[in-house]
Amino acid sequence: MLHFRKIIIAALAAAAIAAPADAATLRWGSRSDIYSLDPDSVPSTSNLAFLNHIYEGLVRYDPNFKIEPALATEWKLIDNKHWRFTLRKGVKFHDGADFTADDVVASFKRASDPTSPLRGNIPLYVGIQKVDDYTVDIEVSAPTSLFLNDITNIFVFNAKWLKDNNSEKPTDIASKVEGYTTMHTNGTGPFKLESRVPDSKTVLVANPGWWDQKKHNLDRIEFVPIASAATRVAALLSGEIDFIDSAPVQDLPRLESTPNVTVKKRTELRTVFIAFNRKEKLEDGRPNPFNDLRVRQAVEASLDRDLINKKVMRGLARPSGSLIAPELPGYDKALDTYQQADPKLAQKLLDEAGQKNLAFTYMCMNDESVNEEDICSGVANMLKRGGFQPSIDIAPRAVQTSKRSNGKADVFNLSWANEPTLDAYSLLSQVLSTRNGAMGVSNYGSWSNPDLDKLVAQAAQEPDNDKRLALEGQALKIAKDQVMLVPLHQQPIAWAVLNKVKSIDFRADNKPRLWLTQMAE
Repeated sequence: MLHFRKIIIAALAAAAIAAPADAATLRWGSRSDIYSLDPDSVPSTSNLAFLNHIYEGLVRYDPNFKIEPALATEWKLIDNKHWRFTLRKGVKFHDGADFTADDVVASFKRASDPTSPLRGNIPLYVGIQKVDDYTVDIEVSAPTSLFLNDITNIFVFNAKWLKDNNSEKPTDIASKVEGYTTMHTNGTGPFKLESRVPDSKTVLVANPGWWDQKKHNLDRIEFVPIASAATRVAALLSGEIDFIDSAPVQDLPRLESTPNVTVKKRTELRTVFIAFNRKEKLEDGRPNPFNDLRVRQAVEASLDRDLINKKVMRGLARPSGSLIAPELPGYDKALDTYQQADPKLAQKLLDEAGQKNLAFTYMCMNDESVNEEDICSGVANMLKRGGFQPSIDIAPRAVQTSKRSNGKADVFNLSWANEPTLDAYSLLSQVLSTRNGAMGVSNYGSWSNPDLDKLVAQAAQEPDNDKRLALEGQALKIAKDQVMLVPLHQQPIAWAVLNKVKSIDFRADNKPRLWLTQMAE
């Protein structure tokens, strides 16, 4: 660990020397590296949040999470089947190419490709057509305005650049499919890529030709992944890092008492779950015991959410019986209930199911959710008291993502922030629905409930907002009653910045938007 810390600090020091003395540089430390420079390669909030500094969508969220113009200036729904977008003129890509409708068409076709990991972000998308150089029509399967929320994460590439670099098809991190876009970029956003060394440092520089009004005063962003929480905090306190987006909850009192450090904290929109493999058989060939509702109920009965919050999350999480956070449309307080841990009930349920002392593998990651490694240890101990025999399989996301995405885990952790839709429809369509085309893209356990699928399909077609939310509520009740996922909590988020950072945009979606950051003069 000490050797790793020396390497990181040496690299940061060298970078500081290399940067121009008068450059306004923000040094950003995060607990893990981005997966790829291709925004279509993985449906990861953190990956897309980083790449949003380079690439942009047709629309984006304002500070109140309302839709506002980005690369499109206007839009309207025509004939209840098509959204017509008027595109912004005068925008240029980082290589100097003009932005036109051809780029939007190529980008949406790429993101919706059957091989695209991001196709689940646009479940309502049917097709796209160019009207003229600055107008496109996008066909949708339902007239709901949620489509606009969905496309905040669909970023626009330059069509010619994609073709010239044989990149018209998306890459896929989970399937280890890489390409030119894995390491190269060409967006329209506020920053351009200067260099990237995976697992070491990625450097962005300000785009002087950005179309939007400049609200930041940065010349340069240096992004450094620092896996060790202790090293991350030490780098901030020593002044080698200016901003960490994942301040360890156990270190917050220390950081808050440090004179030149400001801590920002709140509960995130993201909910952390325990999820189940629901295939016919487990990987070892056994008939799958988790297809028995009583076994899933026994898992939930074993868990002490309040103890996890107290001991692991330092009281900063929000223990939850709800599958979505209270701030999200579709939340129902009546579904936000959970029973206190009851190991004896869990044992009884396992006995009834004929699964006494059930052994299985519990797969976790040590760099995805906040304090996940400690969560896994705590959950495993609780499950043992409930009559299970779990074996923990823990490793970084880079190792575990492929196993989880391809259904190779018995029981696993999952977290969902309902990005980009910011509505219960996100979880319902992408995670809880049966995997079929753009639906259930993140249904890693192969669960399926036809009644839920029917309600989600009806919600997608319902233009009346209140009626749509009522349908979503019915679907969420099915998911809760059937223990399709076990919610643990909405996790806390904490950022820490040195006082040299005058202002930074901090929202419940935990997405850094550094084009709104001001450094002290």
